[in-house]
Amino acid sequence: MADSEQADNGGHEQPYQALYRRYRPQRFSDVRGQEHVTRALRNAVRDDRVAHAYLFSGPRGTGKTSTARILAMALNCESPQDGEPDGTCTSCVSVRNGSSMDVFELDAASNRKLDEMRDLLSRVALGTPGRWKVYIIDEVHQLTPDAASALLKTLEEPPSHVVFVLATTDPQKVLPTIQSRTQHFEFHLLDGDMLTDLLEGINADAGLGVPAEVVRIAVERGRGSARDAESALEQLAAAGDSAPDNAPLEELVAALAAREVGLVLQAVAKSIAAGKEPRRLGNDLVEYLRNAFLANQAPSLVLVPTAGRATLNDLAQSMGLAFLVRSMETVGRALVDMRDSVDPRVTLEVALVQLSAPVADASPASMLERLERLERQTLKPSPEVPLARAPVASLPPPSSQTAPAAEGNVAGPAVPGAGPAQARAALGAFRRAAPPGQSTVAGGSVTAAAPVRPAASHVPPATTAPLSAVALPSRDDLTKAWGDSVLGKLARPAQVYLGGGRFIESSGATAIFALPDRGLLERSAHFLPEVEKALAAHFGQPVPLRLVLDPGATAARPPGGPAPAEEEDFDLDEVRELADAPAAPAVPVEQRILEAFPGSVLDS
Repeated sequence: MADSEQADNGGHEQPYQALYRRYRPQRFSDVRGQEHVTRALRNAVRDDRVAHAYLFSGPRGTGKTSTARILAMALNCESPQDGEPDGTCTSCVSVRNGSSMDVFELDAASNRKLDEMRDLLSRVALGTPGRWKVYIIDEVHQLTPDAASALLKTLEEPPSHVVFVLATTDPQKVLPTIQSRTQHFEFHLLDGDMLTDLLEGINADAGLGVPAEVVRIAVERGRGSARDAESALEQLAAAGDSAPDNAPLEELVAALAAREVGLVLQAVAKSIAAGKEPRRLGNDLVEYLRNAFLANQAPSLVLVPTAGRATLNDLAQSMGLAFLVRSMETVGRALVDMRDSVDPRVTLEVALVQLSAPVADASPASMLERLERLERQTLKPSPEVPLARAPVASLPPPSSQTAPAAEGNVAGPAVPGAGPAQARAALGAFRRAAPPGQSTVAGGSVTAAAPVRPAASHVPPATTAPLSAVALPSRDDLTKAWGDSVLGKLARPAQVYLGGGRFIESSGATAIFALPDRGLLERSAHFLPEVEKALAAHFGQPVPLRLVLDPGATAARPPGGPAPAEEEDFDLDEVRELADAPAAPAVPVEQRILEAFPGSVLDS
């Protein structure tokens, strides 16, 4: 490309040009990432169906003005090839050099008033050497209302040999009446792989000798803009060995993810000492965190090379989405506050300290993030792990003391002569022997979480329930069945003691049912066979059940707080009498009033 430009200048070497000018696209096929636009324009030129006005919109550096010039070259090319300009004819060379009489470029940012627009439109009808007269108006959204109104009429009915190409980075500010008279094409940002391929080609063709790591930095600085990426590559190439890297920024992000306040402040100091202004550091940090968020949620939207997406994804997973989003919001608000801040560095440091030390931030978002961290830490260990650390002792299975009775009744004595009094004595002896603490009930036996030394005749070794050959119902299915039907089919005493519990896990061969109180846990052991029978009848398969103390109820009591008061022995007969007692007869309201006020009479 450089050789062709030198030949166009009569063999004389041209002055140095910036990379984005030297490597500006000269054909529709050279435009990167805008195939949806270039394909339509090339087909329109080839089929002679060119519209009288086009509107190109999109971020800066995506090829809007370059595409407009290529369209002008293709319209006046002496020998176009399938809608593409040949690039060698006199018309193409003059358009590329900016000396064509058929192409008029106007910067609406500096020529935005009514008089300047009138002067431009007064020459629209005049002829030119070429077949088409092309007007390229850049940043058209900056025209004043009067100038836009003056352009509107000519844009609606231009001469047959005139084509208008309007370019803008803010299409929302263009008058709807102007948009309705044009064909609107939207230009997109380039992805990281496409920008990497573009810069590597320029690096090799121009002989810059820039290493791949510097090319990656230029791609990240480009943020999807080809022109910005080429300018960044040129700057980094000129810096040579002193080319900056992202090490300070990556150190800052790593310290922020680790919640290390000291390391965060050191990374900020290192970046500012290297010459990076606090606002620029904040902008770079927000962009880095945003790329990490996109790498985790929508990898195709990340404007970085594919090789760097894995690192960003790992960062997002280590920080967590809640903390990642809050970090972007907090630093973004700090950037807004920096506009009026006496010392922008202090504003940025305060925001980073609030992020790295949640206790220093009392905002609802910080509280939510702290709660989510505690929730993740709580859910990691299994609820039954702390209960299995100490030696366990167990009572004999309920079959040796009580046998399950018919459904709807409390379990009765297993052998003749063993009545409720004997059952209460056995349970009371166990409760007096066991120290206060966590207890569990597994397969119908009560196990204590603290070591005890009861007599061997009363505490035989614990038995292990056989593993189920069929997969158990899920925790959600158990919870739904428990509330909908199973609990209501149990005897009233069982409903009283088990109604406050919940299923917390269903894995392996046993479903785990948690109760909020140790007393309820011990008392509910008598109804375990009845509950397992009801669950088996509902699901059509055995459902071994294990009763545990609810971890949430245990955590509710602060460390070192008073232990729950020792509860008195209960009487199953009393519970049965309360459950089976007939309902009290309803007393009319009139009778209650007469009893409350002796001597009163009712007035009919």
